[in-house]
Amino acid sequence: MAETRRERMRGLLGRDRLGPAQALLLERTRSVHTIGMRFALTVAFLDHRFRVLEVRRVAPGHVLLPRLGARHVLECAAEADVREGDRVEGYESRPRAST
Repeated sequence: MAETRRERMRGLLGRDRLGPAQALLLERTRSVHTIGMRFALTVAFLDHRFRVLEVRRVAPGHVLLPRLGARHVLECAAEADVREGDRVEGYESRPRAST
């Protein structure tokens, strides 16, 4: 989970890949980009209850516009099996981290 502003801005940049069971949760985020990324991602837009609203497979070098109703974004490995309606378990919204 990216907690600080710096972690949120860096995201997955600099990594060569994500393992099949790895992901990055970006709370209070409605859009992402893959500019500068070295690998494709599966991006899941989540509502305030961490339920998946939409899933997009994204190649490097793209910008995803904000998704209406999204409150969080989960970035996963391209081969991740994430589907609309799934719920990300184990996360609760937290107060904003100080930067």
